[in-house]
Amino acid sequence: MAVEEGTLAGSTAVVTGGSRGLGASYARALHAAGARVVIADVQVVEGQALADALGERARFTHLDVTDEGAWEHLVAETVGAWGGIDVLVNNAGIANSAPIEHFSRAKWDAVIGVNLTGTFLGCRAVVPTMKSRGEGSIINISSVEGLRGSPSLHGYTAAKFGVRGLTKSLAVELGADGIRVNSIHPGFIDTEMTTRIDPAVLPIPLGRGGRPDDVAGVVLFLASDASRYVTGAELVVDGGMTVGIGHR
Repeated sequence: MAVEEGTLAGSTAVVTGGSRGLGASYARALHAAGARVVIADVQVVEGQALADALGERARFTHLDVTDEGAWEHLVAETVGAWGGIDVLVNNAGIANSAPIEHFSRAKWDAVIGVNLTGTFLGCRAVVPTMKSRGEGSIINISSVEGLRGSPSLHGYTAAKFGVRGLTKSLAVELGADGIRVNSIHPGFIDTEMTTRIDPAVLPIPLGRGGRPDDVAGVVLFLASDASRYVTGAELVVDGGMTVGIGHR
Protein backbone atom coordinates (compact mmCIF):
# COMPACT_ATOMS: atom_id res chain seq x y z
CA MET A 1 0.00 0.00 0.00
CA ALA A 2 1.44 3.38 -0.99
CA VAL A 3 1.84 6.06 1.65
CA GLU A 4 0.43 9.29 0.31
CA GLU A 5 1.65 12.82 0.90
CA GLY A 6 0.27 14.17 4.17
CA THR A 7 -0.34 10.70 5.61
CA LEU A 8 1.91 11.44 8.60
CA ALA A 9 0.71 15.01 9.17
CA GLY A 10 0.73 15.85 12.87
CA SER A 11 3.12 13.05 13.80
CA THR A 12 6.68 13.40 15.07
CA ALA A 13 9.51 11.13 13.95
CA VAL A 14 13.08 10.77 15.18
CA VAL A 15 15.70 9.37 12.79
CA THR A 16 19.09 8.45 14.22
CA GLY A 17 22.06 8.59 11.90
CA GLY A 18 19.80 10.86 9.89
CA SER A 19 22.31 13.30 8.46
CA ARG A 20 23.35 11.33 5.37
CA GLY A 21 22.98 8.11 3.42
CA LEU A 22 19.95 5.97 4.17
CA GLY A 23 19.13 7.95 7.30
CA ALA A 24 18.83 11.16 5.30
CA SER A 25 16.54 9.42 2.81
CA TYR A 26 14.29 8.30 5.67
CA ALA A 27 14.19 11.81 7.10
CA ARG A 28 13.29 13.31 3.72
CA ALA A 29 10.58 10.74 3.08
CA LEU A 30 8.98 11.15 6.50
CA HIS A 31 9.06 14.92 6.14
CA ALA A 32 7.53 14.75 2.66
CA ALA A 33 4.73 12.61 4.11
CA GLY A 34 3.91 15.42 6.53
CA ALA A 35 5.76 14.41 9.70
CA ARG A 36 7.78 16.66 11.94
CA VAL A 37 11.28 15.18 11.82
CA VAL A 38 14.16 15.22 14.28
CA ILE A 39 17.44 14.45 12.54
CA ALA A 40 19.66 12.97 15.26
CA ASP A 41 23.34 12.38 14.54
CA VAL A 42 26.92 13.05 15.59
CA GLN A 43 27.51 14.65 12.17
CA VAL A 44 26.61 18.21 13.10
CA VAL A 45 27.37 20.08 9.87
CA GLU A 46 25.57 17.64 7.58
CA GLY A 47 22.68 17.13 9.98
CA GLN A 48 22.04 20.84 10.43
CA ALA A 49 22.32 21.40 6.69
CA LEU A 50 19.67 18.77 6.02
CA ALA A 51 17.34 20.22 8.66
CA ASP A 52 17.81 23.69 7.16
CA ALA A 53 17.11 22.35 3.67
CA LEU A 54 13.91 20.64 4.79
CA GLY A 55 12.89 23.79 6.61
CA GLU A 56 9.64 23.89 8.55
CA ARG A 57 8.91 20.77 10.62
CA ALA A 58 12.56 19.68 10.73
CA ARG A 59 15.22 20.13 13.38
CA PHE A 60 18.66 18.76 14.09
CA THR A 61 19.76 17.38 17.46
CA HIS A 62 23.27 16.20 18.22
CA LEU A 63 23.05 12.60 19.44
CA ASP A 64 25.60 9.95 20.29
CA VAL A 65 23.32 6.91 20.43
CA THR A 66 25.55 5.24 23.04
CA ASP A 67 25.02 8.13 25.49
CA GLU A 68 22.03 7.58 27.81
CA GLY A 69 21.99 11.22 28.89
CA ALA A 70 21.90 12.40 25.27
CA TRP A 71 18.85 10.22 24.66
CA GLU A 72 17.11 11.69 27.69
CA HIS A 73 17.87 15.19 26.42
CA LEU A 74 16.58 14.41 22.91
CA VAL A 75 13.30 12.99 24.22
CA ALA A 76 12.74 15.88 26.63
CA GLU A 77 13.55 18.46 23.96
CA THR A 78 11.29 16.82 21.38
CA VAL A 79 8.38 16.36 23.77
CA GLY A 80 8.77 19.95 24.89
CA ALA A 81 8.75 21.28 21.34
CA TRP A 82 6.27 18.98 19.62
CA GLY A 83 4.36 17.19 22.38
CA GLY A 84 5.65 13.65 21.93
CA ILE A 85 7.31 11.09 19.67
CA ASP A 86 5.23 8.90 17.39
CA VAL A 87 7.93 7.21 15.31
CA LEU A 88 11.51 6.23 16.09
CA VAL A 89 13.79 5.02 13.32
CA ASN A 90 16.87 3.43 14.91
CA ASN A 91 19.18 3.77 11.91
CA ALA A 92 22.56 4.83 13.31
CA GLY A 93 25.18 2.21 12.65
CA ILE A 94 28.81 1.52 11.88
CA ALA A 95 30.63 -1.44 10.37
CA ASN A 96 34.10 -2.89 10.79
CA SER A 97 35.69 -6.18 9.82
CA ALA A 98 38.62 -8.50 10.40
CA PRO A 99 39.25 -12.24 10.48
CA ILE A 100 38.27 -13.53 13.91
CA GLU A 101 41.85 -14.00 15.12
CA HIS A 102 42.49 -10.32 14.39
CA PHE A 103 39.09 -9.01 15.49
CA SER A 104 40.01 -6.84 18.45
CA ARG A 105 37.93 -6.19 21.54
CA ALA A 106 37.90 -2.52 20.56
CA LYS A 107 36.33 -3.36 17.20
CA TRP A 108 33.74 -5.53 18.90
CA ASP A 109 32.84 -2.96 21.56
CA ALA A 110 32.55 -0.17 19.00
CA VAL A 111 30.13 -1.91 16.64
CA ILE A 112 28.05 -3.52 19.39
CA GLY A 113 27.88 -0.19 21.21
CA VAL A 114 26.48 1.79 18.30
CA ASN A 115 24.45 -0.80 16.44
CA LEU A 116 22.91 -2.79 19.29
CA THR A 117 23.26 -0.86 22.55
CA GLY A 118 22.36 2.37 20.75
CA THR A 119 19.19 0.75 19.42
CA PHE A 120 18.31 -0.56 22.89
CA LEU A 121 18.82 2.86 24.46
CA GLY A 122 16.68 4.52 21.82
CA CYS A 123 13.82 2.08 22.29
CA ARG A 124 13.97 2.45 26.05
CA ALA A 125 14.05 6.23 25.86
CA VAL A 126 10.96 6.72 23.69
CA VAL A 127 8.68 4.09 25.24
CA PRO A 128 7.36 6.27 28.11
CA THR A 129 6.15 9.04 25.80
CA MET A 130 4.70 6.51 23.34
CA LYS A 131 2.88 4.75 26.20
CA SER A 132 1.43 8.06 27.34
CA ARG A 133 0.01 8.57 23.85
CA GLY A 134 -1.27 5.00 23.58
CA GLU A 135 0.52 4.28 20.32
CA GLY A 136 3.82 4.46 18.49
CA SER A 137 5.97 2.82 15.86
CA ILE A 138 9.58 1.80 16.50
CA ILE A 139 11.47 0.88 13.34
CA ASN A 140 14.80 -0.82 13.91
CA ILE A 141 17.16 -0.94 10.93
CA SER A 142 18.91 -4.29 10.94
CA SER A 143 20.46 -5.79 7.79
CA VAL A 144 20.52 -8.94 5.71
CA GLU A 145 23.54 -9.66 7.93
CA GLY A 146 20.99 -10.04 10.71
CA LEU A 147 19.67 -13.06 8.82
CA ARG A 148 22.85 -14.84 7.77
CA GLY A 149 26.55 -15.13 8.51
CA SER A 150 29.28 -13.14 6.78
CA PRO A 151 33.03 -13.66 7.04
CA SER A 152 34.96 -10.97 8.94
CA LEU A 153 31.80 -9.00 9.85
CA HIS A 154 31.57 -10.68 13.24
CA GLY A 155 30.58 -7.72 15.39
CA TYR A 156 28.28 -6.25 12.76
CA THR A 157 26.52 -9.58 12.20
CA ALA A 158 26.12 -10.21 15.93
CA ALA A 159 24.73 -6.71 16.45
CA LYS A 160 22.25 -6.96 13.59
CA PHE A 161 21.03 -10.36 14.81
CA GLY A 162 20.66 -8.72 18.22
CA VAL A 163 18.58 -5.90 16.76
CA ARG A 164 16.32 -8.50 15.18
CA GLY A 165 15.87 -10.31 18.50
CA LEU A 166 15.35 -7.13 20.50
CA THR A 167 12.66 -6.10 18.02
CA LYS A 168 10.71 -9.30 18.64
CA SER A 169 10.90 -9.17 22.43
CA LEU A 170 9.76 -5.55 22.44
CA ALA A 171 6.92 -6.28 20.02
CA VAL A 172 5.58 -8.89 22.45
CA GLU A 173 6.00 -6.66 25.49
CA LEU A 174 4.66 -3.42 24.05
CA GLY A 175 1.78 -4.59 21.90
CA ALA A 176 -0.77 -4.03 24.67
CA ASP A 177 0.41 -0.41 24.85
CA GLY A 178 -0.33 0.17 21.17
CA ILE A 179 3.36 0.33 20.30
CA ARG A 180 4.46 -1.57 17.21
CA VAL A 181 8.09 -2.66 16.81
CA ASN A 182 9.46 -3.97 13.52
CA SER A 183 12.82 -4.46 11.86
CA ILE A 184 13.97 -3.72 8.31
CA HIS A 185 16.74 -5.76 6.72
CA PRO A 186 18.28 -3.93 3.74
CA GLY A 187 20.59 -5.73 1.33
CA PHE A 188 22.89 -3.97 -1.12
CA ILE A 189 21.78 -0.33 -1.31
CA ASP A 190 23.53 2.21 -3.53
CA THR A 191 25.01 4.79 -1.13
CA GLU A 192 28.40 6.38 -0.60
CA MET A 193 29.31 3.42 1.62
CA THR A 194 28.87 0.90 -1.20
CA THR A 195 30.46 2.68 -4.16
CA ARG A 196 33.31 0.14 -4.38
CA ILE A 197 30.92 -2.80 -4.81
CA ASP A 198 29.54 -3.75 -8.22
CA PRO A 199 25.96 -5.00 -7.70
CA ALA A 200 26.17 -6.85 -11.02
CA VAL A 201 28.34 -9.51 -9.35
CA LEU A 202 25.82 -10.10 -6.55
CA PRO A 203 23.10 -12.77 -6.67
CA ILE A 204 20.16 -10.34 -6.84
CA PRO A 205 17.12 -11.82 -8.61
CA LEU A 206 15.67 -8.38 -9.35
CA GLY A 207 18.85 -7.62 -11.27
CA ARG A 208 19.92 -4.34 -9.68
CA GLY A 209 21.16 -2.82 -6.48
CA GLY A 210 18.68 -1.08 -4.23
CA ARG A 211 18.12 2.66 -4.05
CA PRO A 212 17.69 4.55 -0.77
CA ASP A 213 14.06 5.27 -1.64
CA ASP A 214 13.42 1.52 -1.92
CA VAL A 215 14.04 1.27 1.82
CA ALA A 216 12.50 4.64 2.65
CA GLY A 217 9.19 3.42 1.25
CA VAL A 218 9.20 0.55 3.75
CA VAL A 219 10.00 2.99 6.57
CA LEU A 220 6.99 5.08 5.55
CA PHE A 221 4.79 1.98 5.51
CA LEU A 222 5.83 1.02 9.03
CA ALA A 223 5.48 4.60 10.28
CA SER A 224 1.92 4.91 8.99
CA ASP A 225 -1.46 3.40 9.75
CA ALA A 226 -1.06 1.28 6.62
CA SER A 227 0.89 -1.11 8.88
CA ARG A 228 -1.38 -0.81 11.91
CA TYR A 229 -1.60 -4.62 12.28
CA VAL A 230 2.09 -5.30 11.70
CA THR A 231 4.42 -5.83 14.65
CA GLY A 232 7.37 -8.09 15.36
CA ALA A 233 7.96 -8.46 11.63
CA GLU A 234 11.26 -8.51 9.79
CA LEU A 235 10.91 -6.86 6.39
CA VAL A 236 13.69 -7.85 4.01
CA VAL A 237 14.51 -5.24 1.35
CA ASP A 238 17.21 -6.87 -0.75
CA GLY A 239 15.84 -7.57 -4.22
CA GLY A 240 15.75 -11.25 -3.32
CA MET A 241 19.48 -11.45 -2.59
CA THR A 242 19.15 -13.63 0.51
CA VAL A 243 17.01 -16.15 -1.35
CA GLY A 244 18.97 -15.87 -4.58
CA ILE A 245 22.33 -17.33 -3.52
CA GLY A 246 23.78 -18.95 -6.62
CA HIS A 247 21.16 -17.24 -8.84
CA ARG A 248 23.78 -15.81 -11.18
